[in-house]
Amino acid sequence: MLRPHQTVAELASHEPPDCLAVGVFESGRLVAVGLIGPEGEPGEWRVRGMATLPDFRGRGAGSAILAALLDHAREHGAGAVWANVRTPAVTLYERAGLEVASEQFELPDIGPHVVMRRRL
Repeated sequence: MLRPHQTVAELASHEPPDCLAVGVFESGRLVAVGLIGPEGEPGEWRVRGMATLPDFRGRGAGSAILAALLDHAREHGAGAVWANVRTPAVTLYERAGLEVASEQFELPDIGPHVVMRRRL
């Protein structure tokens, strides 16, 4: 879902050991996931990726995950959070208080993105 051109093993190999993954489950099925971990300048944390199954979009799963990720970062001393955000997801991040901090750019095999940031 997040990067369909990669296997789960390839995706996992890029995540740091101190990264937290949060999921939303419905009837035992993982329907949404997000990851966060320290990255960038001292005190910065990065939302490393989020994905929701298409049938579950618009039901609050992404907002719940993003809130949990921001809470975790804050509880662990983060002063700011940032993310490379797919352009269709900008409004989700804006509702969580992040602001666009870059021009649009293209990530190969993934699509158009912007950097978004929020002070905690």
